[in-house]
Amino acid sequence: MGKIIFYEDRNFGGRHYECMSDCSDLHSYFNRCNSIRVESGCFMIYERSNYMGHQYFLNRGEYPDYQRWMGMSDCIRSCRMIPMVSFQEHGLAVCL
Repeated sequence: MGKIIFYEDRNFGGRHYECMSDCSDLHSYFNRCNSIRVESGCFMIYERSNYMGHQYFLNRGEYPDYQRWMGMSDCIRSCRMIPMVSFQEHGLAVCL
């Protein structure tokens, strides 16, 4: 299970939206996305609705501005959670 939080302003400010699954259209939740916090899991985020346009892979961590995820703009319109595989024997979890 993953969790990603999108923020309208840089440095995790302004309105925000928490997401824990695939979302084909984020437009109704926020106007722009200038920072992201991935609390768990891995996500692919897209600049256009329906998983289209430039895409960016994000793993657990903080991205205080869109340049940190190598974004070209503050426009994020959809996201997909990347499934994870656990290797319990070694205590590892990796994204597929």
